[in-house]
Amino acid sequence: MTLNVRQSKILERARDAGSVAVEDLADQFTVSVQTIRRDLSELAEAGLIERVHGGAVIRTGVTNFAYEARRRMNEAAKAAIAKACARTIPDNCSIILNLGTTTEAVARELLGHHNITVVTNNINVANILLANDSCDIMVAGGNLRRVDGGLVGDLTADFINQFKVDYAVIGASALDEEGDLLDFDLAEVRVSRMILRRARKVFLVTDASKLARSAPVRLASLSEIDTLFIDAALPEALRERCAQWDTKVHVV
Repeated sequence: MTLNVRQSKILERARDAGSVAVEDLADQFTVSVQTIRRDLSELAEAGLIERVHGGAVIRTGVTNFAYEARRRMNEAAKAAIAKACARTIPDNCSIILNLGTTTEAVARELLGHHNITVVTNNINVANILLANDSCDIMVAGGNLRRVDGGLVGDLTADFINQFKVDYAVIGASALDEEGDLLDFDLAEVRVSRMILRRARKVFLVTDASKLARSAPVRLASLSEIDTLFIDAALPEALRERCAQWDTKVHVV
């Protein structure tokens, strides 16, 4: 495919930020949203991006986006999801937060909570919650991933296994049409599976772009999740499955 100047710039911005939004691009290039949608469709047909609700993301499959790119992706949606999730979590409780930029957004929304204990394998979550004097922070040991501040491996899973908490808040890299949560790192997934077993209630926080992505490692099923917090409605078939599984879906 031969890209025109605008399409080349759109692709460059998508690679820099990880994602692009139709309306933002229309404003930036002073063209109609229909023109941008056509550009994105042509880029998607060429295999350069993946279309998602309201925009597009860079194609992924066996490797994840870099941490800084993930942190900048869909920030407004992540903030809204985090607020909704945090409102569901009361004071005077215990919580596990795992890896991910959306769980980090939840941590920021917990800064006003009182008398909470947070267990985490995410150095970024621990640093965020240092500002809450009413939060006891328990940080797992294990192998530190310098790229994103995540702690993974058998030592991390053994640490998590020592707890039984009221709530777990987890993220995932992808969510497929069968309701499977997917990720890229098997060592991380092993820890996340332990987190699922050590919580009385499990919340999944993820933005709708994950519905258009794929990853090679299965973490769990939505049938194991109590509440999904997401920024757009699920496809009808998946929504029906959640109803059958008694998995609540909170669309922010």
